Amino acid sequence: MMKEGYSVEHSIIPQTFSPELQNHLSGRHLLASEIPFSEAMILDHLKNGHIAQTSGVQSGNGQLTCVRCGNKDQSMFYAIPCRICNRDCAYCRSCIMMGRVSECAKLYHWTGPELLYAIPDQVMRWEGMLSGGQQTASQRVIDAVNEKGELLVWAVCGAGKTEVLFPAIKTALLAGKRICLATPRTDVVLELSPRLKKAFPEIDVAALYGGSADRDRPSQLIISTTHQLFRFIEAFDVIIVDEVDAFPYSADASLRHAVNKSKKASASTIYLTATPSKRMQRLHGSGKLKAVTIPARYHRQPIPVPEMTWCGNWQKKFHGKKIPSVISRWVSDRLRQNTPFLLFFPSIQVLEQVVPLFHMLSPNLNIVHSQHPKRKERVMALRNGEVPGLLTTTILERGVTIGRLEVAVIGSEHEVFSESALVQIAGRVGRSSAHPHGTITFFHYGKSKAMIEAIHHIQMMNKAARERGLLDA
Repeated sequence: MMKEGYSVEHSIIPQTFSPELQNHLSGRHLLASEIPFSEAMILDHLKNGHIAQTSGVQSGNGQLTCVRCGNKDQSMFYAIPCRICNRDCAYCRSCIMMGRVSECAKLYHWTGPELLYAIPDQVMRWEGMLSGGQQTASQRVIDAVNEKGELLVWAVCGAGKTEVLFPAIKTALLAGKRICLATPRTDVVLELSPRLKKAFPEIDVAALYGGSADRDRPSQLIISTTHQLFRFIEAFDVIIVDEVDAFPYSADASLRHAVNKSKKASASTIYLTATPSKRMQRLHGSGKLKAVTIPARYHRQPIPVPEMTWCGNWQKKFHGKKIPSVISRWVSDRLRQNTPFLLFFPSIQVLEQVVPLFHMLSPNLNIVHSQHPKRKERVMALRNGEVPGLLTTTILERGVTIGRLEVAVIGSEHEVFSESALVQIAGRVGRSSAHPHGTITFFHYGKSKAMIEAIHHIQMMNKAARERGLLDA
């Protein structure tokens, strides 16, 4: 039986297939171990053409290819004696975390009738207002959905790009289309899922990430990490890729393969980012990629422009157990004014080295990095005013919104601080309408190209926003 809350309709024509199996397998690319139905049922559906199968790892011209993740790096395949095929059988190590895919393992996908989704009387219950910049972008996204096109939404940090998507999602749902909002990071899935459920309460919304309980639901609207898309094939009529420039998506070709494999040939594809790659910018400049920009935040105030402040040889100072005086004053001023702040460091090693020094300024300062087990709790503590500030790495360059926040980057000339990273870090400041201003400081021992380009990027967006009448100041 179909679970309560699912909005899937089936034809009244006598069925020659299992609706339950259809629900489970439609749009998915799964191993037999991931299909909770009998072997006899699977074989029966293979015979009548409702299911197709393919080898998980294929060989051609002496080269192995993983069908699930697209891996062609021969060093990422390993052969082991196999009890099933009784020979040395190669498997893909690139996507092993999703279950072993090998030469003799089969991947199954649904080829029978497509799922039909019931359309509720009221698809969307979001009643917010879009700014002028948001409205322009929203209409362009709607057009891309209707025209089955490709569109880049280049929106500054804090522009409210999620809300921009709502009218287009409504348009797609009303047309019976299946939609996926994909993002590289689990925490973004967890943040956006309740917002989508609130905006579309009559629609079954599934959140997919490692360990998610929603994995087997045939939902019409899915928000997923890009990793989970390895399990989909030709599933989505509309796919929206959030933070398209973010790690690991930007650096992992297999994740881009997963996105392309998961969408239908006629699918609409929407890319969202505040910092598009140079490649995307070139594609837009040459007319090969349509784009719409939102150069202003929803509260119609300009993005704070970073200040570059020379701090001397900060590494030498830290090795000598001292904080550069200009940095010490910056921190002390925020502590005295009770202004929450983030201090970004170029590495975990540097961060942990300086903790005792900064604890001399305030023992209540916490640290956050990718390997810290309580990073979410510590960000929440800063948001709630329980700690005065956080020392962090680029792990917090995205996805953090805290009122009155101010930011400094220590050693901003370091290669880890790319233009994209610095723009995103600057974008943490002034996000709320109650506190749209604040300072972002690049402490450096020498100006880098990335620092200069990041400042130019923000100034360019502010200028474009003024020219379009999207700012009040």
